[in-house]
Amino acid sequence: MTFTHPVQCATLSAPYTNCTSFLKKLNMKDLYVLPDNLPIPQDDGACDHLQGMQIPSLSLASTADRTVDLGSESGMVVVYFYPMTGRPDGPPMTGWNEIPGARGCTPQSCAFRDHHAELRGLGATVYGVSAQSSEEQKEAAQRLHLPFELLSDSAFELTGALRLPTFEYNSLRLIKRLTLIIEDGKIVKVFYPVFPPNENADNVIAWLRANRG
Repeated sequence: MTFTHPVQCATLSAPYTNCTSFLKKLNMKDLYVLPDNLPIPQDDGACDHLQGMQIPSLSLASTADRTVDLGSESGMVVVYFYPMTGRPDGPPMTGWNEIPGARGCTPQSCAFRDHHAELRGLGATVYGVSAQSSEEQKEAAQRLHLPFELLSDSAFELTGALRLPTFEYNSLRLIKRLTLIIEDGKIVKVFYPVFPPNENADNVIAWLRANRG
């Protein structure tokens, strides 16, 4: 999930409306674009219990230098949980592509960024959650120009309370990729497994239009 190309979103000019279209035009092998041969994650039932659950009242550190209690958020909230976003100058993540569902955090975040106005128009607030520190998340949020907040569950408080699935990579415990739609603190829709990650925002929008439009 390391972003290796030096071009930043802010430097793009017409007709390129986002990083993905720019890099595809250059035909560059970048982690904004997912390989065709990634292993597909299977539904292991690890999220079957989530539908209808109430989000517990827990404060998570935000990239906006505040804390957010998802259980107290009113209205429609979209929360995508992702394993981790690498740094541009980080080391290669050996074996990452071979873990089903692991790769794709940057394309997923970029998709939610590119569709953010549409999601807001549908009445949804968007958050991303990972087990990374707020400092790591702030770097990613600034680099990817994310218009929404990322929340840190580095202590796995929310993960534990909801019994979310996790996995191990290089001695790190990471949250498996899943997305929740929450209405007034109650989970009304679960996306798990999420694949491919770059289509998750489109799938969320389709569900919102069909069920809350």
